[in-house]
Amino acid sequence: MALLEIDAVRKCYSDDEVLKGVSLSVDSHEVVCLIGASGSGKSTLLRCINGLETIEDGEIRFEGDVVSGPGVNFVELRRQIGLVFQSFNLFPHMSVLRNVTIAPVKIGGVSRAAAEERARVLLRRVGLEEKADAYPDQLSGGQQQRVAIARAMAMEPKVLLLDEITSALDPELVNEVLLLVRDLAEQGMTMVIATHEMSFARDVANTICFLHDGQILEMGPPAQIFEAPREKRTQTFLRGVLEAGTI
Repeated sequence: MALLEIDAVRKCYSDDEVLKGVSLSVDSHEVVCLIGASGSGKSTLLRCINGLETIEDGEIRFEGDVVSGPGVNFVELRRQIGLVFQSFNLFPHMSVLRNVTIAPVKIGGVSRAAAEERARVLLRRVGLEEKADAYPDQLSGGQQQRVAIARAMAMEPKVLLLDEITSALDPELVNEVLLLVRDLAEQGMTMVIATHEMSFARDVANTICFLHDGQILEMGPPAQIFEAPREKRTQTFLRGVLEAGTI
């Protein structure tokens, strides 16, 4: 049984069908990268998995239990499946340490002392231990994104969803965040990553999913998708990426 299963999921906004029967399985310790043009459904799929968006049809299962539809404890779900946004979403009035500890204390029932001890370990892991008392506006974009990842990890999730986490960063800050995610992958973190960073996706993913018009048009290991894509749409997309010099 896969850790995470998405089965024929449909999502609509009014008359706009954004996800059209998407199915995907994610095993423990697997890294799945979602690629495709903007508007193809990548971010919406992540938000549906995390319960931030309801679905019209289909089913999402985590560890065999249905986590879509009425009656789901979304607070508990988000303890197990963390989501890191492209826009950081840090609390500006709180220190870095407080940003990382607030969810474990308020939601997880962890003591402040225990939460701070783990937060400092995580901040050391992301290279920001010395910034514990700083505030978000005192950090670079890359540093803020690393804090956001530490904040998600503080809940000790079993799956981490990363939504275009480098798209809001200046080019020189992208690499520091990607190196952190690469480190998490090497340590066995299960991740589903929506990204435009093709070289990164090719290097870090076990499985690549190419989304087009709300569907997973092609799925496979990086070598197959990037070197021998079968679908014409995939070929066209990757040709454009190659010409842009981002792969």
